[in-house]
Amino acid sequence: MSLLGVAARTAQKMTAKSGVKKSKKNPAPELPKGVYDKIDEPVSEYFSVGFASEDVMPDDIGKKKYYVAGYKIRNPATGVLDPMTASAIWIDDNSGRGGVVFVSSDNVGVSSYDIKKIKAELADFCKETGCRSINICSTHNHAGIDTLGYWGPLPKTGKDPKFMRIFYDGVKKAVKRAYEDAREGSLYVGSIEAPPIQRDSRLPEVYSKILTRLRFVPNDGGREIWMLNFASHSESLLGDNSLVSADFPCYVREEIKNKAGADCIYFVGAIGGLIRLKELDEDNIKSTKIAGEQLGQAAISINNDRKLEPVINLLRQEYYSEVDNFVLLLAEKIGIFKSSPAATDKGATHMSIHTEMTYVNIGGFQMLLIPGEIFPELVYGGYLSAEETAEGKSPEINPVPLTEIAGDDELLIFGLSNDEIGYIVTPNDFYLNPEEPYISGVRDRLDRRHYEETNSLGPKTAQTLADTFADMMKTVKSS
Repeated sequence: MSLLGVAARTAQKMTAKSGVKKSKKNPAPELPKGVYDKIDEPVSEYFSVGFASEDVMPDDIGKKKYYVAGYKIRNPATGVLDPMTASAIWIDDNSGRGGVVFVSSDNVGVSSYDIKKIKAELADFCKETGCRSINICSTHNHAGIDTLGYWGPLPKTGKDPKFMRIFYDGVKKAVKRAYEDAREGSLYVGSIEAPPIQRDSRLPEVYSKILTRLRFVPNDGGREIWMLNFASHSESLLGDNSLVSADFPCYVREEIKNKAGADCIYFVGAIGGLIRLKELDEDNIKSTKIAGEQLGQAAISINNDRKLEPVINLLRQEYYSEVDNFVLLLAEKIGIFKSSPAATDKGATHMSIHTEMTYVNIGGFQMLLIPGEIFPELVYGGYLSAEETAEGKSPEINPVPLTEIAGDDELLIFGLSNDEIGYIVTPNDFYLNPEEPYISGVRDRLDRRHYEETNSLGPKTAQTLADTFADMMKTVKSS
């Protein structure tokens, strides 16, 4: 075994021993069962919807080191192609229960630690407005400033306190301004198969090709607000880039603003495994802009809108997801990033991550906000057979796909919502480097690359998420 392998095994044992001590001295508290906030019939004829967007950019890029996240470590930003933003949409069904907020931020991901701090700073806003749910999502942008900490001068964190303050304040301003922008009107949902520019980097070739649009049309005949959802990593600028950018979502939003006059907020779907866009030009910047323009044009061409009843029902459920990945726990311990570890006496390390999911039903249209990058087959089915997997494991060990649990093939997934727990990998094809688990990737007996496992919590993450969602849907259906 290599020296790195010996170090890995030693670190595994130390982490497990530490987890045992914590679980005995300070065990994680039991989490409450979520309550389904539901009405059966609309109270009002209309929704109230508002939008706002804020740039979240420091003014000294190029003078001070801010690390670009998503590919390689120690990649300081050298300039700006387009600004990172935090956008928010306020949606209220005017039932008297309060509005809900969805935030989309142009970064690689935000941990529950920072999400909770931002929400705490918005507590007075929630009291004043009656806001009943704030959901902060990331576009998984690989050209943004590091918001997790992984991409700095290791073993130091890549998170910069000044930038994180700018980010916090930008989210808060966007949320408040979206509320102030609210106007009455109708909400429609429509979809279209996107241009054939996606690619699946890991078998099975399963992913959603659908671009979904929630479209708000105000009664005053003014500016529309569009909420888009699409499955792709935001990484068209690729790994040699050192310019800060929002990547192709920036150009999706620009195309819609310029051609349709609508404000647009963009969210990602099931992108694990690894779903990204093809290169559309030899120049990565041109390729990124072309992709954004094509997706924007596709959104504009949607013509199958159906009107949604002004009813928003939701269920938020906190849960623990056990951590086998000792590297992530060590990184958290030395301050590279911050998360919400809890001593649960489960898994190889006896530690879990305290995270959450939120189910939202808008006029019968079902959405699930999940805390990471889920492999699409865990949502839609289409698992590899035993013969096609790394170790010959049967697909029977995999969880029931989320669309089947929901009883809805159109269940819309919002990835990287309210947390970033990494890749959520299919259990029967979960394979680690035998000598350097969670440290180095590996190729399996079929010469297939297994990278995503190194950035996952462990092999049970998918089952835990599916079980939690199944329990949530029992609550929904029994009500």
